[in-house]
Order: sequence, then C-alpha cells, then structure tokens
Amino acid sequence: MEKVELSDGFSYKFSNTDATIDLLANFIKTERECCDFFNFNMFVSGDQYILLDISGADGIKTFIHNEIGL
Repeated sequence: MEKVELSDGFSYKFSNTDATIDLLANFIKTERECCDFFNFNMFVSGDQYILLDISGADGIKTFIHNEIGL
C-alpha cells in the first residue's frame, strides 16, 4: 500500500485484486456507519491499481492516523 497526503485527507494505492475491492468496500460500509464525517472515493484502474481516498473536514488526517491507523 502506498499513501499520499491530500489537502483534506489521504489517498491510498493498492494492488488491483477482487479480494482487495471486497475488503475496501466492506471497510467503507463499516466506517460510514460510525463515522459519517468521512468522504470516500474508490477508483479502480483496469487491472493495474485501486485508489481509495479518505477525506473530510479539519482534523480528519489526525483522526485517520490515530483512530484507524492508516
């Protein structure tokens, strides 16, 4: 996994597998139930990679780092 800091969150790059897509989709479903302040964007590039952006309001980067460990 690669991680890039965004102005309002982080972007994570993963290898493109069906298992990773399932894992990320389940992560999004779980997190949006408890943390409705997150914005998620998942981009699947053919068979090359998956990008997952997690963003939100001020303080979101600290929350992601401390509470989720990403």
